[in-house]
Amino acid sequence: MRYGACSWILGDTPLPEVAELLSGLGYDGIELFGDWERYPARRTQHILSDHGLSVFSLTPENVDLAHPGSEIRKAARDYYLRLLDYAAELGSSLISCHGAVGRVSAIARQAQEEHLLSEEVSALSERAEALGLRIALEGLNRYESHLLNTAGALRSFADEVGSSAVGILLDTYHMNIEEENLAGAIRTAGRDLFLFHVADSNRRAVGRGHIPFFSDVLRELDQTAYTGPIVVECTAPGPDPFTTMKGPDWYEQTFDEVQKSIRELRRLEGAS
Repeated sequence: MRYGACSWILGDTPLPEVAELLSGLGYDGIELFGDWERYPARRTQHILSDHGLSVFSLTPENVDLAHPGSEIRKAARDYYLRLLDYAAELGSSLISCHGAVGRVSAIARQAQEEHLLSEEVSALSERAEALGLRIALEGLNRYESHLLNTAGALRSFADEVGSSAVGILLDTYHMNIEEENLAGAIRTAGRDLFLFHVADSNRRAVGRGHIPFFSDVLRELDQTAYTGPIVVECTAPGPDPFTTMKGPDWYEQTFDEVQKSIRELRRLEGAS
């Protein structure tokens, strides 16, 4: 199995330091935040290559593809189109996509916004197909987004879009809130599971919550023949997990969470 971590959880830490940290801990790759100005493609490739890391995927900015306002939706579409081009420049084959984080109810009607999202993702899938890239739709919990909260919803949405370039991203933290059965959610995604995120039930490191990673998660990933990477997206303890670098010991705490996750994942893999 290949393991990576999301760059955003390390806040404003310069990429060379992030790459050195992840490589030193035994990670294989990174999910890079989708900011092409902060991470110019050629320089980023050199930094990551020097540390033996691959770009597994790209995390999008918090834009709103389902907003009923056409200008807001167009800005989101334009961002994602540029993100796909950026992914191609980086040599990454995958970007993630989700509803606007923090918008937990429809401005118009729920069904209308789901339809708008479907139209936008369908348009993006055409660019992705042309570039030989893939889009992984991420299920967020209901306290972060009102769209696509479960594997079942993601499955239906991906089937409706009907593009081989569009698949599913599951995240154990969100799954723990939304799914009746973790293994069942993985089975629902099936062959279209493009990417898998991990954090424990409290969004801390793997092993610091109550998610049954060995029995319900890793075994099921093996049973469904998942071949993608496992990407750590845990956060340091404390309030407001979306605000990084909150105090003088924040980096040390985050380092500990990232280190704990890879050690626990490697241990569980060895036990399987």
